[in-house]
Parts: sequence; structure tokens; C-alpha cells
Amino acid sequence: MRRVRKIERAKMKLTAREIGLLRRKLLVWYRANRRDFPWRRGRDPYRIWLAEIMLQQTRIAAVLPYYERFLARFPDVDALARARETEVLKFWAGLGYYSRARNLHHAAKQIVREHGGRFPASREEALELPGIGAYTAAAILSIACDAPLAAVDGNIARVLARVFAVRGDLRAPQNWERLGKIAEQLLPVDAPGDWNQALMELGETVCAPRSPDCEACPIARNCKAHALGIAHRLPAPRKKRGTERVRIAAAVFLDARGRTLLTKSPGAHDSALFSRMWQFPAVAVSSKNGEAAKELAAHLQTEFDIVPPRLTALPAATHTVTYRAISLLPFLVRMENLPTAADGNCRAVSLAKLSSLPVSSATQKIARAAIDGLAHSQA
Repeated sequence: MRRVRKIERAKMKLTAREIGLLRRKLLVWYRANRRDFPWRRGRDPYRIWLAEIMLQQTRIAAVLPYYERFLARFPDVDALARARETEVLKFWAGLGYYSRARNLHHAAKQIVREHGGRFPASREEALELPGIGAYTAAAILSIACDAPLAAVDGNIARVLARVFAVRGDLRAPQNWERLGKIAEQLLPVDAPGDWNQALMELGETVCAPRSPDCEACPIARNCKAHALGIAHRLPAPRKKRGTERVRIAAAVFLDARGRTLLTKSPGAHDSALFSRMWQFPAVAVSSKNGEAAKELAAHLQTEFDIVPPRLTALPAATHTVTYRAISLLPFLVRMENLPTAADGNCRAVSLAKLSSLPVSSATQKIARAAIDGLAHSQA
């Protein structure tokens, strides 16, 4: 076994001729097969930057409509920097991971303030922007500015791990460093943007995580894992964090004018569950079905100094955030006048118009359950 591994490591080194051949094959394939996306129709750093941020942990199909709408409202860095955060979040609402939008907004302000409205051309300056890491900086600058920077994300790492038969957890520091060095060795300085995108495209469409289509791969003959018959076993699966089940009871207050109450003061739950945005008063509750209403009532008494009237259960909903499987348990609370939180950090809004506000998808689901429940009771 040790001898086999030693042979594999020796084979990881490519000659200059082999590197040149691999580059040509992949670039020819990419230029003939690349998918047409809005951010590939030019080299505007702002549009490429926006795409890279939106695509973090989000599928391309889901991003496309948001990307178009966001650009229509904020066509350049200046427009984004001038906007209010609430409006930026409104046009981001539904994409999730709202810290991305906040960082994007803060970075736009910094670009206008420190760089005259132009995305910085150096890696060091780009890394000083909120939300920009090593991969994002390399991707933006190589694609928009032809900067000779090798980008390594999950897709690229998987491709390189198979081409060079890298075993083990790719995110382990030793392996990730090795993959970074391989990426730098392969990078063609005359086409860094196309090369990085070619690796991304190959990883997204051919060298897929579970079922690599080696027959369609333009560099299969250069792939060590394919030669060893282990492409489908690499990279090694990462240990997944166990699913955490969470139950959140939420109060949907409703006054005679059809208004409800939102707050920015989270209850006894992780504020990230509602993306630190306006939300219904809510609290994490025990797993016992009959206790949710009692626990929510106790929370409302503490938070608003009221003894809530009858809590009417509304249709439950489910929500998923990374490793959390969340059960949303909304309760309708009818009151003549809406209460006020001790810290005053709340607002009254029309329940029917809540969908137009910058709120998380979890809050949208609770609102929809309330609206549907009210419609059903009046039918």
C-alpha cells in the first residue's frame, strides 16, 4: 500500500509538456461549451463580484432571477453604496445568508470612499473589503482584470483532487495547501480568468460530486483518479454535522386594522435563524407538542409585559438552515392594540403587505401560514 501511494505521489508531478497539453484541452472545451450567464457577457468587476457573492452556497438556477432584479435596481457600485441597507436587503430577500448582502453593501461604500468607485485591482486591497476572501478575490480579479491568480473553491478543488488523485479530506490544511500549489502550477498567465472558469465549469457540469461523467471529460486521459479507477470515490466524503432539530413558536399579533408586530429582538433562539432581520416575536420551545403555546405565552409576558389572550394555532411550516431542521409553529394573537417591547425595537406593519419588506424566508413562511389560516377561517 505504501509503495502504491508513493507511486501515486510521484505521478502527481506533470512535465511542462503535460501541463501545456492539459491547459489546451480544457480551454478549448470551455470556450466551446461554457454556459451563457449574465456575468459572463462582459468584464465589469461589479457584475462579476455580485455574481460571485450571490453564488456562495446558492445554486445558479436560484441566483439568476435575483441577479437580474438586483442589477436593475443597483446597476453599479455607486448606486449600491447610496442605497439604504433596508432596500438592499429587500432585493436580497429570499436568497438567504443575509450577511452576504450586508457585506456587499458595506464593501460598496468602502470602494466608493477609498477607491473612487472602482473595484480594487490588487489582491491585497480586495481582501480588505468585507465579504471578500482568497477565492473570491482571485476569481473576480482573474476574470475581470486578467490577474494571474489561481482560484480554488469546492468545485475546483474536487477537479484537481481527481486529476492528481489527492486522497483524504480536501479541507484538511495539508491537502488544501497542496491543491493551492497545484492550482498555481497549472494557471496559464495568458488566460487566468478563462482557466479558473473552465475548472469551475468542469466541476459543475462534468466532474460532479457523486457521479463524474468521465466519458465526457476533456481531460480524462490526464486524470490520475480515472486511470486508477477511483474517480467516483474521490474526494473522500466530509463528515457531516448531525441534523439539529429546532422548534420555534412565533406570535402573529393582529389588531383591528390588520396590522401585525415585528421585532428585531430575538427570543431565546439563535438570531441567525431569522437572519438578524425583522421577525415575529418568537422563542425556541421544547419538543413536547402541548408546551409550545405555554412557552410562547411566557415569552410574550416577559418581552412585552402582557398576559396574552388566546393563542390560536396556525398551520405549521418547515424551514432548513444548514444543519438545522426547523419546525415553525405560528400562533395568531388577536389584540385591540399591538403591544410594545420594553426596548422599543419593534414596528407595526400590515400583515397583507409584509411580503414586500426585507424579512427572511422563515418569517415569510410564518406570514403565509397566518394569511392562509385567516382566509380558511373566513371561508
